[in-house]
Amino acid sequence: MDYGKTKYDFDDGTVICLAPGQTIGVHRMPDGPVPVAIGLMFHPDLLHGTDLAKKMKQFTFFSYMSNEALHLSSGECAIIQNYMDNINRELEHPVDKFSRQLFVSNIEVLLNYCMRFYERQFVTREDLNNDVLARFELLLNEYWDSGEAKIYGLPTVKYFADKICLSPNYFGDLIKSVTGKSAQERIQSKIIEMSKEAILNPHLSTKQIADMLGFQYPQHFLRFFKKQVGCTPKEYKQNY
Repeated sequence: MDYGKTKYDFDDGTVICLAPGQTIGVHRMPDGPVPVAIGLMFHPDLLHGTDLAKKMKQFTFFSYMSNEALHLSSGECAIIQNYMDNINRELEHPVDKFSRQLFVSNIEVLLNYCMRFYERQFVTREDLNNDVLARFELLLNEYWDSGEAKIYGLPTVKYFADKICLSPNYFGDLIKSVTGKSAQERIQSKIIEMSKEAILNPHLSTKQIADMLGFQYPQHFLRFFKKQVGCTPKEYKQNY
């Protein structure tokens, strides 16, 4: 299944999320079964003014940038199907003052279950997750070893996510589930690790270190280092 210019990790028993107005293409495998799907579609205005509207950002899996499908067990499929059935029954009920709240309530519970299954997926796909972590560490080293930082500046989480062909949200959640730290924190730790080594090199000036690491200006590097380490590079060198 194509979503925009990306491809979903699509198989039986999965949940995917699509942005409003997005084009979808389904390509049937030769002699394969016809894909069958059940969809829940609602207008964004349905959530306006509700508690769920304030919570939508916490459902990171449902970000429009995500391109990873959520794989479900048969039991998990049954739970999702149950809430889809609840919504369908409510659609067949005459509209009254409770209708909107019941729709929103069922959608919120459904999303909460999906987030539970989403986080479970990080545990059950341990080998794949460890492979992603290993590739992330390799890419971190390559970025500075190759001199890309000096040309393109400090890398972003999206840069590494794109290299590993994952969405930034999924990549960030995966790294945090494996290491306990966010991908951004790991990038910052790598910068500090290299900073400390470079500071102790008597042949490198502060400007040269800042350029090598990818900072646009030396003062940006100085502020970053003090915030992360608690002292200036000069103080660190003296204390060391």
